[in-house]
Amino acid sequence: MITVTRLNHVPFAVNPDLIERINADPDTTLTMVDGVRYVVTESMAEVIDRITGYRAEVLERAYRLGRPADSGEGS
Repeated sequence: MITVTRLNHVPFAVNPDLIERINADPDTTLTMVDGVRYVVTESMAEVIDRITGYRAEVLERAYRLGRPADSGEGS
């Protein structure tokens, strides 16, 4: 999940996998796959950066979980 902020300054979390598109004209609007729209204070670039960071974190965690545990023996 990523955190974004409504225009009334209340933060909320959204699943970035459910964002269909992001518009910025002039306010940044997230349109979800079900048609729901959220207007947020963050810029389009900020939202994209948060999505990229979230996906990088998911991949990093998956990579760490897939690695065998260190046995502690000398290498």
